[in-house]
Amino acid sequence: MEQILQGDLPPGAKADLKTLAQLSGVTRTAFYVKRNRDGTSRPGAYQHLAEEFTGRLQALQDAGEIVDPRAAQLERLKKQNAELTDRVARRDAEVAKLTEFRTLAISRLAAQYDEIERLRSMLTQQAEAGDVVTHLPLQAKDAPPGSYSSDSGGTPAGGP
Repeated sequence: MEQILQGDLPPGAKADLKTLAQLSGVTRTAFYVKRNRDGTSRPGAYQHLAEEFTGRLQALQDAGEIVDPRAAQLERLKKQNAELTDRVARRDAEVAKLTEFRTLAISRLAAQYDEIERLRSMLTQQAEAGDVVTHLPLQAKDAPPGSYSSDSGGTPAGGP
């Protein structure tokens, strides 16, 4: 019993009555209540040891001590699984948000492109009809203050 409660378990064994029976060299049924032929019950030969073992094992578990390495691994894996599930949920929410942003950005770009194409078409129609088309200035000296021109290197026209 002490060997099991200290966590010194044989390979593949658990902290349970089956392992206690194997290490003790007795049958597992000796730990349980027996039934007589007349239906009455009598204690098993080692029932008192089984009760002591389960009581001490439960006390250790209540104190937060995990005797069985397999149970400790199971608890660790459950905790890790919960953390990974939370992480996946957060990532899924982030991906959904970014997908929505991308869709909005693409639709805005498409609307801007359509507006540019409409304006180009209108400008071309005006030029073909002989209407007066005003060209925007390209030189920094001709550009209004605060605007950007193509040859100023990205600095505001009339600036430093």
